Amino acid sequence: MSLAWAVAAPLWLGNGIYDTKLPVIASFMMFTPTVAVLVIALAERRIRSFSSDVGLWPINRPGKFVVAIVLSYVIPLGLILQAPFIGTWLGVFPGDLENYTILHIHAGEAGPFQYLLGQAGLIAVASLMNSVLALGEEIGWRGWLWSRLQAYGQLISIVISGGIWGIWHAPLILLGYNYPFATGPWGVMAMCGMCIVFGAFLGWLRNFSDSVWPAALAHGVFNASVGLVSLFIVMGAPLDTTQASILGWSGWLLPTLVIAVMLLCGAYNLKRTTNLSTIR
Repeated sequence: MSLAWAVAAPLWLGNGIYDTKLPVIASFMMFTPTVAVLVIALAERRIRSFSSDVGLWPINRPGKFVVAIVLSYVIPLGLILQAPFIGTWLGVFPGDLENYTILHIHAGEAGPFQYLLGQAGLIAVASLMNSVLALGEEIGWRGWLWSRLQAYGQLISIVISGGIWGIWHAPLILLGYNYPFATGPWGVMAMCGMCIVFGAFLGWLRNFSDSVWPAALAHGVFNASVGLVSLFIVMGAPLDTTQASILGWSGWLLPTLVIAVMLLCGAYNLKRTTNLSTIR
């Protein structure tokens, strides 16, 4: 946490999220979890096994790894795209789900289908680049922290790892990043909720594949495609992200139901090749 605050300090001393250095600072901030875990690995004299401990290498389940890579695209898109429809139904998302005005404007003569197909291609490319940055986080969150929490049960692993991940974003969230309508700690609390929900799926990818790579890719896809929500909104309407989109509570309802079913069905109970939860 302290590393994240140190990296983000120039934003607090400057123009906040309007600072031109925001993209660079945010990118460096994403590598602070990896730096912290490397320090811990050195302290525990586990640097030689670091790669296997955090799920970087080797690929122990190649078949499931391939399936997880495919799901790394499907899951984030599903989470993002379901939120406007649920939010509109609940009356908290200003959805334009009859005319899709913004979508048609962007599509132009090409038509919505061709436009969305092009967006899918752009997301595929952007997600690969974003995954490099996301790996800086995922080595810490799903690679190390998630593994250490496994001994305490899956629900606890989901809540604690997601909560810590959300709080880690505080240096940016408190400046208005992601939640411009939130005041005080409410934005951080909302970010914790989103991270718990999304982190549950990232944790499942980690367990299923026994690798951190699918989680990093899913994280990259999420970051590359979260802006798709703008295609479904009424033009000019304000969006309170504490309530709507995947960032807000209405966007968590359906995913939480899916997570509950997964927990009840034991979907997370997969044996790990490397089980850090047994390390003391």
